[in-house]
Amino acid sequence: MGQRGASPRAARSASKVLRDGRTSAASKTAAGSALSQAASKRKGK
Repeated sequence: MGQRGASPRAARSASKVLRDGRTSAASKTAAGSALSQAASKRKGK
């Protein structure tokens, strides 16, 4: 089966949306959701 979650490219785009002060609350909610689904590079907890 394939991987689940957002791609690294999608995660970068979502991060840019969250940092941009001009985006709407709905956009930030969607970006936060996508970013939370992205695979973490951290190991451990």
